Amino acid sequence: MITCFIRYHIDPTKRDAFEQYARNWGQAIPRFGANLFGYFAPHEGSTTLAYGVYSLENLAAYEAYRARLSADPLGQENYAFAQREKFILREDRTFLKLASAPHGQGEGRE
Repeated sequence: MITCFIRYHIDPTKRDAFEQYARNWGQAIPRFGANLFGYFAPHEGSTTLAYGVYSLENLAAYEAYRARLSADPLGQENYAFAQREKFILREDRTFLKLASAPHGQGEGRE
């Protein structure tokens, strides 16, 4: 399992547009096979950092998922919305794998 962390630098004056963008992905992403943890908009602290987090089986599953998402009308409109409204100033994707066991698993090992 891999988890995609997307770090967005957004225009703080367009947070509402980012939140609409996030809600749209909240509808589309799960339909195409990703396990969406959520999109997170600024609340306290930085006014420019936002995040999206979802998991997939592996990078091959990610590539297939992206192709399906790109072909979807809602996906196409959401990409166009972001381009038109210019609320995303920068977007960075990082793929990570879980390196620790959840609490309670693996205890007692030295």
